[in-house]
This record gives sequence, C-alpha cells and structure tokens, in this order.
Amino acid sequence: MWVVVGLGNPGARYAATRHNVGFMVADCLARRWRLRFSRLPVAVVARGRLRDQAVVLIEPLTFMNCSGEALAELDPELQLASGDLIVVHDDLDLARGRVAIKAGGGTGGHRGIASITERRGPDFVRVRVGIGRPDEGRDPVTYVLEPFDTSEREVIDPAIERAADAVEAIIADGVVRAMNRFNTRSAAVDPSSTPQRRE
Repeated sequence: MWVVVGLGNPGARYAATRHNVGFMVADCLARRWRLRFSRLPVAVVARGRLRDQAVVLIEPLTFMNCSGEALAELDPELQLASGDLIVVHDDLDLARGRVAIKAGGGTGGHRGIASITERRGPDFVRVRVGIGRPDEGRDPVTYVLEPFDTSEREVIDPAIERAADAVEAIIADGVVRAMNRFNTRSAAVDPSSTPQRRE
C-alpha cells in the first residue's frame, strides 16, 4: 500500500496560499484517480488503486505543524505504518515551479515534515514543490501564508501537475527511477525565484 500525504492548512483562508501546495497536488491526484475524499476528524481521506497498487490519499486537518499527529491518529484504522509513505510539500529552497523528489533526509526547516519525522522517522519519500524564497527583508512565515499572485500561478499550476506526475512515477516505477526522471530533467521555473542555498 502507498500512502500519499499532501501537506497544507485547512480552511478557505489558506486554500490558495503557498504553504498549501501539498493539498493542491493531492486534489489533482484525486481528480486524476477519480477518488472522493471522506472527512474524518483529523484528515480528509480517499482510497483507491493505481496500477494494481492500493493507495491512500490524505490531507491532514490538524494544521501544518501537527501533520504527524493526524497520521498517528489515523494509523490504527488505516494501518498507515505498514505502507510506503510519500509526502508532498512546498519548499522555499527550490526555485519556484521546480519539482524534486527526495528519499529520506532532514526536515529542511519545514515544520510539517518535522512533525511527520517525529512520529515516523525520516525514512519516507518527499515530493518537493518549489515556491522560491521571498524578497530580502520579507518574513518567510508571512510569505508562505499568502496566496500565489497571478504571475506565480502561471508557473505553479504546471508544477502541481508535474508533482502529481512525480507521485505516479514513484508508485509505478519506484523511487530511484522517478528521481532520475524528475530531479535531472529540465523544468519550467520562474527565473525571478532563486533559492538562497543549494539543493
């Protein structure tokens, strides 16, 4: 079984914000796979199959910083710990519109990833969607909780589709082959969005 978790914050206030890219990718996958989410106390969940693989699609409703708590509460019923985990999230340190796959490793300062790592350890796959860093002097916390502007959406909307492609590639072909495809290929990114540290 594959467990695919899109990270974000619940509610209309946050729906279009940069921090909710993970939810946007999960919504995209649900549309592609023709799945309907069911609302549980700590998450919305959809179950289905992709190429004969069982898949559980999750959007935690515990807010970003407590994403791991939602998975822990769902585990007894859904047996998530027995599945392979893919987490889709925004990344300040990737150029806007870039999609990259990472297997294990640190949290990169992302509190949603930190929360999941606390509960499950670091050995899960991350699909990172670059949102770029804010201009100098602008608070990153405020930046991630603001909506994408129109020019950003021109880059982010295709990136959401590519991130959904990346999830499907991981499930169909394995992590290594998916990394070789998505981490090395040329991707359309916003040239004005330059990460301040190396990937």
